[in-house]
Parts: sequence; C-alpha cells; structure tokens
Amino acid sequence: MSGVAQASRLRLELFPRAEQALRSGHPWVYAESIKKQNRLGNTGELAVMYDKKDRFLAIGLFEAESPIRVRILHCGKPATIDRDWWLDKALVCLSRRKDSILNSETNGARLINGESEGFPGIVADFYADTLVVKLYAAAWLALWPEIESVFREVFEPQFLILRMSRNITKYAAEMGVVEGFCGEIGAETVIFSENGLKFEAAVLNGQKTGFFLDQRDNRARVEACSKDRDVLNVFSFSGAFSLYAARGGARSVTNLDISHHALGSAERNFSFNPELSGVPRHSVQADAFRWLEESKESYDLIITDPPSLAKRESERHGAGRAYLRLNSAALLRLRSGGILVAASCSAHVTQEEFYESVMESLRLSKRSYQELWRSGHAADHPAIFREAMYLKAICMEVN
Repeated sequence: MSGVAQASRLRLELFPRAEQALRSGHPWVYAESIKKQNRLGNTGELAVMYDKKDRFLAIGLFEAESPIRVRILHCGKPATIDRDWWLDKALVCLSRRKDSILNSETNGARLINGESEGFPGIVADFYADTLVVKLYAAAWLALWPEIESVFREVFEPQFLILRMSRNITKYAAEMGVVEGFCGEIGAETVIFSENGLKFEAAVLNGQKTGFFLDQRDNRARVEACSKDRDVLNVFSFSGAFSLYAARGGARSVTNLDISHHALGSAERNFSFNPELSGVPRHSVQADAFRWLEESKESYDLIITDPPSLAKRESERHGAGRAYLRLNSAALLRLRSGGILVAASCSAHVTQEEFYESVMESLRLSKRSYQELWRSGHAADHPAIFREAMYLKAICMEVN
C-alpha cells in the first residue's frame, strides 16, 4: 500500500454491536464504535480490525476526522490490499457491465458504485471517451495516484476527470490534490449515447458527475407506455424522460423545471436527436409544486422525479409530506386512464415510506388505480446495504 507512511499496522477493536454489523456486511465503522486502537491513525492508511479473541475481522481505509472512521475493504480472512487487489476489483466491475450495459447503443454508464463494489467512497462514471471519478472520502487522496493508474489500465479512457465532494476539498488542497482533468484536457461537456439516444453530460462542472445515469431503466419503462399520450416530465432537468417518451410515440411532451439552465439542457438534448423533432414539446419554467396545484392543464402520463427531498435524517418526515403533496398535485393534472410514475432519490426515505406516501395521495384523490410496476436500482448502481438504497419508483394507472 503506497501513499501513507506507517510505523506499525493500525489495529482496532470494536464494540460488539459494530463487530456484528461488520459480520453482517455493513461497510462502515463509526468513530463511536471503536473500543480501542493501538495508536493514532492517519487518514488514508489501512486499519485492521480484530474481534475480542484477537482474530482478524476486517480491513479498511481509516479517516482520522470523519464520523465514518473506517470504510471496509474486506471482511473475513486476511487479505493483501495492493495494486493487484484494486486491479482485480476494477476488472470485476467492468465485466459486470460489458455487453450487458455498455454496447453499441450505450456508451455511458456507472463503472464503479462505491461501497457496494469494493471501492467505498468512490463512484466512477463513463461518458463516451471520458471517465469521471468522484471521491466522497478523504482516505482516497493519499492513494489517488495508484487508483488513477488502475482505472486508466482497466477502463482505458481518453480523458479522466477527478471530482470531489465538498467535505474533502480542504483536505485535498492541503495534500496538493486538485479537481479537474488529470493529464490530457478534453471537453467540459461530453455527448454520449444511452439506449440509442444522445445526451450531454457536463462532466467538469455539472451535478454529480454530469448526468443522472441511475434512471436509465426507468426511462426505458416510460418509453414503453408513452404511445399516444401527452406527457408531463416534472423536475425534468436534462429532459431525459421526455426524450424516451417522444421516441415511444408520445403525442406531446412538456418539461417542467424551475431552472432555466435545466430546460436549456433538455432542448439541447432534443437537438442531438433530430429524429424526435416531429413530437410537439413545451417547456415550463416554474415551481413544480405550485404549478401543478394551480395549472388547468391535464396529461395522460406524468413523471415526478424530484431531487432529494431529505438530505439528512432530520428531514425524513418533512420529505414524506413533500412527496404526498407533490404526487397529490400531479394527480390533479392526470386524466382518467392516465399513468403516474413517481420516483424518489432520497436515501433517508425508505422504500416503504415512499410507496406509502404515493398510496396515500391516491387514497386522498378518491380515484381507483392499478399498480403496474415498482423498481429500484439499475444493474450498474448496485446497493448492498441500507444506506446505499436510495432509488425507488412506482408506476400507477389511475382512473
């Protein structure tokens, strides 16, 4: 393991509850879960955890100033964490996507999804010729040269961009690690393909890594039920749902978003797909909640896909009320026989809570309905523990 000088291996003993959580597959050790350690640890070094009988339990990346003190890399039998380890992990990630997701119709996908694929605190998204790596944990900064080398070898990008979450940028500056292109400089906005449709990704400065790849499968589901329908895309952002709906034979599509920039992105994405130009489309710049409650327009298919409404646990109950208000308002605009596709990306709102809020909006509307499908994470966004399970959607036909 390069990048961090070590006097002796950092050894941790955990309280029983944390030990049990690790054995159950949870990838985080919180600071208050550490019973004792043999010395002060440095951010970015390996920490080995032992059980009360001094048997190897797990190994992970230590962060001296984070509430998540250790991000687990391996649990079970002792293992050597080195470049070959990272290389094998990255190759497995690529093999899960090759042909099944990345193919002649799609050259944009998530290649690494953090803890759920053995890279805790890292996501890596690929757009055509550009790999965007986003770090959410300071522990990776000391290891970045090695990880960059592995990613270049496995994923073979022409361009590579490093991005970071705000909470680690100060620490990165102290270490001399900066965001932006690593090596050759490419385009700040990249055009990529998803299921045969072209989209722009603002890879250098856009939200997340430049595009929301996680809704790809739900977009395809919307395409399948759009024929001859007037479609409203609420919180439309890039307009991706609208493009799929248009290709699916929609009679018209309307993008609703408060952001002028987002509506402009949607229009550009339509321009990249001239075969969809015959489908009438409209843009509405407005507060989605208020517009839905006050408008007199009606539609045959409405998608509600807001940004996260609960960024922390304390906002969970308020988010539930917001989802209820949003989907109740959407039902006011939905024609008889119409379809409502409601989605949530709030990790602090469970699937059960979200689905119940949608059902409550339907009960309050006093309209009959039939559930058509529910969905979770796409194959390139695996989630193996509760905190990673943020995405959920439900589709209802309403009479």
